[in-house]
Amino acid sequence: MKNDHHASTWLWLAFAAAAMLAVTLGTRLSLGLFVAPLDSATGLGIASISLAMAINQFVWGAVQPIAGAVADRYGPGRVLVFALLLQAAGLILTPLMHSTLGLSLVLGVLMATGTGAGAFSVLIGAIAERLPAKHRGMSAGIVNAGGSVGQFLFAPLVQGLIMFSGWIGALWGLAVITLAALPLASILKKPARCGSSGTPAEEPRREPLSRVLRNALCDRSYLLLHAGFFTCGFHIAFLVTHLPGEVALCGHHGAVASSTLSNIGLFNIFGSLAAGALVQRYRSKMILAAMYASRALMIIAFMYSPRSAHDFYLFAAGLGFTWLATVPPTANVVSKLFGNRDLSTLFGLTLLTHQVG
Repeated sequence: MKNDHHASTWLWLAFAAAAMLAVTLGTRLSLGLFVAPLDSATGLGIASISLAMAINQFVWGAVQPIAGAVADRYGPGRVLVFALLLQAAGLILTPLMHSTLGLSLVLGVLMATGTGAGAFSVLIGAIAERLPAKHRGMSAGIVNAGGSVGQFLFAPLVQGLIMFSGWIGALWGLAVITLAALPLASILKKPARCGSSGTPAEEPRREPLSRVLRNALCDRSYLLLHAGFFTCGFHIAFLVTHLPGEVALCGHHGAVASSTLSNIGLFNIFGSLAAGALVQRYRSKMILAAMYASRALMIIAFMYSPRSAHDFYLFAAGLGFTWLATVPPTANVVSKLFGNRDLSTLFGLTLLTHQVG
């Protein structure tokens, strides 16, 4: 009975974090659907809207180590509530912005701060502190899969909302969904740190953040982890930006492009869960090496393929399997190097490097 209770507890925490990531990441990744309606309604032009989106991309990464540091010090519950409120405020205020500066501040800074503070670093850190070591890898995989589910589901949901109630109604509908996720933050608050046996561990003495960062940035393994995540970020940004254009250049219908991107999100659900399971059995650095090597081989094979629709679908499936599946083993390496006390901060820094890539 006791083992059943522990199993249900860690699954409940993992699914709560996954659901929150589905909301925050799903919202962020669906913002591209609002570019054309924003341009038509405000007349700001694609360049101004793209600037706001670019600021959003960077702020989302930059806020994660900061939010992680706050969560490490004061607990994730308040950070996650703050994140959802900021995200909802950004969604509500965006239709009211009719200048480049206003849109950049609301869409680029306010909303990105909310989606970033409610993303990987805080959520994975929150559950890692509350679970025994044997469950951390799989729980990180479940959380990561939640982001992929959000990517897969929110695009058609947002498109349906835009068709049914217009782009402003769609933004406000997303705000309602965001606020509905607030109870999830209460599930993840007040972390009770666990030892390897699953019992609450004694509170360790906290080092100053400056010393933690100095020690981490002098660690060769940690710096190599940053280099790997930089490359991962480049892969994702480059392909998600230019793959649809490659589909069009090869003479395929737009539906092939949308299906290709959808396949990436779909197969990453399975890849994330597989990564979480593999972390429990194999060394995380070997898993990362295999993922990055497989990407290189898939890209080379794709370059020499006939570029039929079938080739695009296969490429998307293979690439999607490792798309964000690098997150669980990366977080696990950080945890093994430095422990879970400052995991949200140090893992958040790797995510910033990812976004720079």
